[in-house]
Amino acid sequence: MSLALLPDHVHTLVVGAGFGGIGMTATLLRENPDADVLVLERGDDVGGTWRVNTYPGAACDVPSALYSFSFAPEPDWSRAYGTQEEIYAYLRRVAREQGVTDRTMFGCELRAAQWDAERAVWRISTSRGDLTADVLVAATGALSTPTYPKVSGLELFRGKKFHSAEWDHDHDLTGERVAVVGTGASAIQFVPAIVDRVEHLTLFQRTASWVMPKHDHVIARSVRTLYRRFSLAQKLMRGFVYGQREIYVVGMTKPFARKYLLPLFEVRARQVLRKNVRDPELRKRLTPDFAITCKRILLSNDWFPAITRPKVDVVSSGLAAVTENGVVDDKGTEYPVDTIIFGTGFTPTEPPVAHHIRGGDGRTLAETWDGSPSAYLGITVPGFPNLFLMYGPNTNLGHSSIVYMLESQANYISDALRTMERHGISAVEVRDDAVRRYTADLDPALNNTVWNQGGCSSWYIDEKGRNSVMWPTFTWQYRARTKQFDPESYTEHRATAGAGA
Repeated sequence: MSLALLPDHVHTLVVGAGFGGIGMTATLLRENPDADVLVLERGDDVGGTWRVNTYPGAACDVPSALYSFSFAPEPDWSRAYGTQEEIYAYLRRVAREQGVTDRTMFGCELRAAQWDAERAVWRISTSRGDLTADVLVAATGALSTPTYPKVSGLELFRGKKFHSAEWDHDHDLTGERVAVVGTGASAIQFVPAIVDRVEHLTLFQRTASWVMPKHDHVIARSVRTLYRRFSLAQKLMRGFVYGQREIYVVGMTKPFARKYLLPLFEVRARQVLRKNVRDPELRKRLTPDFAITCKRILLSNDWFPAITRPKVDVVSSGLAAVTENGVVDDKGTEYPVDTIIFGTGFTPTEPPVAHHIRGGDGRTLAETWDGSPSAYLGITVPGFPNLFLMYGPNTNLGHSSIVYMLESQANYISDALRTMERHGISAVEVRDDAVRRYTADLDPALNNTVWNQGGCSSWYIDEKGRNSVMWPTFTWQYRARTKQFDPESYTEHRATAGAGA
């Protein structure tokens, strides 16, 4: 079941039904099963990125032990790294069991949200009608809108073209000449999955990535039975993997460790490359010119075997144009192809929802950020009362599970709502000075990380030159900072007219 009619007013409106939206809504419903909460989801089901990204070989690069909510552990992961199908099924089950599905309106897209200071409510316009909400939670995620390269001639191409996040499963690649644009986290999974079927594959690589083995394996049935019968065993494994992952961040963020530990990882990555790529010229093109972990390490056991096959050409000069019958590189060489697949990622630093949410002064969130997103704890922004972000600025990770961060944010937001109800507060708005102090602590820490100092060009760095994506230290420190809502960092607002009027 799901909602069919849009209410006139709701206390808490959650936008998005991926990991963030499900986690937020489940947290509220676990505290109060009668909580007045509504979820808007533009798709036809829950799942977020795991509903959308159905390309061949889609899987997680975070260990399964960490890739679930603490309040809804999954003892039956079949592998050490979950597949798209399993993760999607898990999210659907959690949403159903926690009551999230029943509170969700599918096929409903947020079009505009305007803060009404007089009544202390958000005025919401959607594709299914209008409503007001006391609290707005944006849980649309950072990786929800596919990015296409800005090259000429895309509209001229006579063959098939699609993004990996919009995979056309009705299109048969068997015997086709295929161009793949991009060599990131998606391509490293779907290229090995399709290479056997195609006649020839031309791979456009803008930047080489560090690739390490993926220590994936089937989880024995006896182990899964143990986890089902003795939850403590699963908790201990989760804790072990969590602690192991937390150690990794030391090498990414501490100057001494960066100097002496990261080179050891790089030596290992070079050994993997040398073992799998015998051609010295190709090996040179596949060797990154930046420090390992400056960009996310890609995990794969079949990437190098796939792209070193005779039927695969790796083009390092970049995609310059598209013609009626093929693609053209920067050197002017044209490659005839039947299908183009874009593995070019998403628009992460400024999610599209930022262009639809307006604060009390009428400016959108995107206009306020002006190309460099920032938020207190990655959750709240001055000028936007009662707006809470999930997976906001500077909450991404390079070493652990984003689910841990999302749970921290959900708990913080939930405590904020409890505080407001307890004290009769209509709205809270984070103070400018609180954000300045927070950023003053954050930025120097980021400047010492490999993401800022590793010599790569990545989506972590925004157009103003600031790292507005990554969290620069241990995740348990973020959990500690978000454990309890801190009202001293906020200004209270009270309605001067009836809410929802």
